[in-house]
Amino acid sequence: MIRINLLPHREARRKARQQQIAVLAGLTATLALAICGLLWFFFNAEVENQKGRNQYITGEIAKLDKQIEEIRKIREETASLLAKKQVVEGLQSNRSEPVQLLDQMLRQLPEGLYLKSIRQTGTKVNVTGYTQSQARVSAFMRNIEASPFLENPNLIEIKAVMVNNQRANEFNLDFFVKRAKPDDKGGPRKGAPAAPKPAGK
Repeated sequence: MIRINLLPHREARRKARQQQIAVLAGLTATLALAICGLLWFFFNAEVENQKGRNQYITGEIAKLDKQIEEIRKIREETASLLAKKQVVEGLQSNRSEPVQLLDQMLRQLPEGLYLKSIRQTGTKVNVTGYTQSQARVSAFMRNIEASPFLENPNLIEIKAVMVNNQRANEFNLDFFVKRAKPDDKGGPRKGAPAAPKPAGK
């Protein structure tokens, strides 16, 4: 007996195929949404992590800036202390200078030459005085050149004047003091003149 199917099988197959396509489309859309959600969570977590890193870096930079400012202040204070130290060392190294100057003046002053004034500005010394002979002024300048403490005499002026109704020569000259510079250990420079010893020793 021959069986004939009179049902619209093509239409049924079409519907079944459409249902399969709809199910696959739904599954695909669901999978795509799930993947997008996972990607969103992943990238959001990465962004939050990067924000945390950025905040940490910003905090560390602020700490470094503070440390740099403290170091700058310490360097300024160190430079100020070093400058004060140099001033104190200079004062200590030159504190005996007036005594040495007067001692050398007495040692180098020729007989018959009298000083009227002594004025010191830094290392420069200006003296004025009287003498009967100009040759004694020249001898005084030679003595200054030979001194271990004095140097570079320069005669500014010499002129004839009357002193106590007597004829004399008034002179005006400059010279310089050799200042001792401290060595690396803070002591006096080698070759610098020593302070004069008190009389009687």
